[in-house]
Amino acid sequence: MQLTINGKPRSFDAEQLSVAHLVELLELTGKRLAIELNAEIVPRSQFEHTLLKNNDKLEIVGAVGGG
Repeated sequence: MQLTINGKPRSFDAEQLSVAHLVELLELTGKRLAIELNAEIVPRSQFEHTLLKNNDKLEIVGAVGGG
C-alpha cells in the first residue's frame, strides 16, 4: 500500500490498514496526535474503524507541551 504521510511517500506491506494500525507501525502509540486523512480530520474514536486506501494522503501532527 502506498500512502503519502506529511508530504512523503511511504510503502506498507499490507492490503488493509486502519489508522490505528498505522499509528502502531509508526511507533506513535500513546502520543497525542491529530490525523488528517485526505483533508478530513479523523477523530481518535474512529482510528480503529477508519481503513486506509492505496494513495491516501495523511497529515500527522503531534501535540507539543510547553509554556
